[in-house]
Amino acid sequence: MYEYDELDRTLVNERVSEFRDQVARRLSGELTEDEFKVLRLMNGVYLQLHAYMLRVAIPYGTMSSKQLRALAHVARKYDRGYGHFTTRQNIQYNWIKLVDLPDVLEHLAGVGIHAMQTSGNCIRNITSDQWAGVAPGEADDPRVWSEILRQYSTMHPEFTFLPRKFKFAVTASEHDRAAIQVHDIGLRILRNEQGEIGFKVLVGGGLGRTPFIGKVISEFVSHRDILSYVEAILRVYNQYGRRDNIYKARIKILVHDLGIDKFRQEVEDEWEQMREGALRLEEAEVEDIRSRFTYPAYEKLADDPSELRAAAAEPHFEGWRKNSVSPHKVPGYSIVTISLKPVGAPPGDASAKQMDALADLADRYSFGEIRVGHEQNLALPHVAQRDLPALWRKLDALGLATPNVNLVTDIICCPGLDYCSLANARSIPVAQEITRRFANIDTANMIGRLHINISGCINACGHHHVGHIGILGVEKNGEEFYQITIGGRADEKAQMGELIGPAVKFDEVADVIEDIVEAYLALRARPDELFVETVKRLGVTPFKERVYATR
Repeated sequence: MYEYDELDRTLVNERVSEFRDQVARRLSGELTEDEFKVLRLMNGVYLQLHAYMLRVAIPYGTMSSKQLRALAHVARKYDRGYGHFTTRQNIQYNWIKLVDLPDVLEHLAGVGIHAMQTSGNCIRNITSDQWAGVAPGEADDPRVWSEILRQYSTMHPEFTFLPRKFKFAVTASEHDRAAIQVHDIGLRILRNEQGEIGFKVLVGGGLGRTPFIGKVISEFVSHRDILSYVEAILRVYNQYGRRDNIYKARIKILVHDLGIDKFRQEVEDEWEQMREGALRLEEAEVEDIRSRFTYPAYEKLADDPSELRAAAAEPHFEGWRKNSVSPHKVPGYSIVTISLKPVGAPPGDASAKQMDALADLADRYSFGEIRVGHEQNLALPHVAQRDLPALWRKLDALGLATPNVNLVTDIICCPGLDYCSLANARSIPVAQEITRRFANIDTANMIGRLHINISGCINACGHHHVGHIGILGVEKNGEEFYQITIGGRADEKAQMGELIGPAVKFDEVADVIEDIVEAYLALRARPDELFVETVKRLGVTPFKERVYATR
């Protein structure tokens, strides 16, 4: 965990005081809603269909039990008893009253949480691999570099009003759990032949109306130069990015229009003028940030302890262990993913009661630490293998032991038309119905790894473009329709899904998904051939034929 210093605390507290004054002026009528809009957006406050929505940052997806309890308190006292975890490692509250917002932010500031830059045309919450620092084979702990980027970008005077929002994602593993290829800048930490830490830099990724996979702008930037290099990218974007058309304002459009070679040259020219300046990182500066992270005092434990072997006879536990427990870099420990996708419930939601209970479990079993993942699930990153049976029993009692991680019911889903003023169609009811259709865990395991992503509009908050199956809600003459794509993926082999045919009506979506899955089961070459592999091998035609044969 990163520990705030006095500068961090002062910055966050002063921002709360500033926003309290802005809210008071809005409530008194001194500020109009249009005048207040830019101020509230910089503090993570949206105006949605029914109420204000507050988006709180969980930088690089890491939080303490104390912070999770604070989030639970906000849900209980100021909202309707729950929060919604998003694909960008934020938590959203959908029913916050404007008059209460300063008190909410003050309470969160007390535990080192804020909502700065979770909206607006600025550098947003820096996201990372939810297993950062504990995944086997990492080149380095990406949270250290995410924190450096966070400090660099917070309230940066030059990049507070960019042409459009700007998103970073960082990973240090070969398997990409942070979706770096669909971000404005994606960073993969690696080591060169001399053992020096550096970054493979991708630029121009993004989803929404015009989706693009990021392009490699540099195969290796030294860690000493990473801040100056990303600033060079930002300066080029800030200068040339479109401000006359919101739909063409993202950096992905600029990279596409210029071409990656021309864009790279612009960045290199800018970088040469500044790379030896104040942004060059010294080792002492990096180590100062690294020293502010507290790491667990791990015990010396053996893998596969007797407690684990004894519990394997319980089929429900063993099914959960195989699905939700992953290897840890320290012998005798595991990473436990906690599904927030129970059958029939809104994906990504957690109640205040569950958050409080998870905070207690984190204290008891995970050194007080919790992670938030891109897939809208949580994780306990430091669980001793001997404690897995006891942890499972407690999670099961809380309704948090659903063994569906990475399976067909582990659906990524935006709030959709139930909450969002931008949405064209509902997302949550679609997800709920699909989970009911595939509620049998034996069936889900037979299907294997299959990611379904749902967005209620073209803004793609549910990342539908990169779902193995993507579902996009659209509106036609006042009626909800849904476009279906297949074959997308967000990992190190990222690609966009392909449309299978005409949009279908709301009440047909779950039937279509069943048809697609049945076609996959009939077409796969072997039981362990993943859905995306079958689609890549055969293309969309056989799936299209199955779906539209009787429609």
